[in-house]
Parts: sequence; C-alpha cells; structure tokens
Amino acid sequence: MTEIVKVGGAGEGASGGDSRVDCESCAAVCCRFEVLLFGETGVPAWLIDTRTDGSQVMGRLDDGWCAALDRRSMRCSIYAERPLICREFDMGGTDCVDARQDFSEIRLVEN
Repeated sequence: MTEIVKVGGAGEGASGGDSRVDCESCAAVCCRFEVLLFGETGVPAWLIDTRTDGSQVMGRLDDGWCAALDRRSMRCSIYAERPLICREFDMGGTDCVDARQDFSEIRLVEN
C-alpha cells in the first residue's frame, strides 16, 4: 500500500515568501518546470527542444530536470543567458514555495 506523508512546513518570511530559500539551500526544484521560450532568448540552440506545434521549450533530460542544470552544483549552467521566465521567477515567492512543498513535503511510503 502507498500513502502520502507530510514531511514538514515552510517558514513564511516578511515578504510572504519562504525566508529560508536561497541558492545555497535550494534543491533547484524550479528546474523541473517546463519552460516555454519566446523570441530570441540567447539560450544555446543545443538546449532548445521544438514541440510538434512549433513552440520552443528548454530541453529536459529523461528524468525531467532542465538540460542546463549543472548536476554537481545544482545551479544553472547558462545563468547569464537563462530564459526570461527563469529570470522573473521569484525565489522564495508563492510559486517557489508551492513547488518546493510539492517536491519535498510529500513522499511516497511503501508499506
């Protein structure tokens, strides 16, 4: 049997975001989101996938992580050229906290 178990909660900061989220403690959870690209992005062509409908997205590896994520450092390998949506993602904001909770607060436990 599989059950969902809550592991913990996030602390809310003064801005409404999680004050404990920073680049040193983040698991790069946002790097599992699908990132739609618009116009000239500066993203290297080898990191771009084109869908059947012609839209372009950041490439992702078979396990779902962004192809630009450096697995050793868990940081973006194209940080200076990252897509606009990545630049505008609010670290510690509501979407960030929600994604981190979805990724780390719920785990499957096999009984």
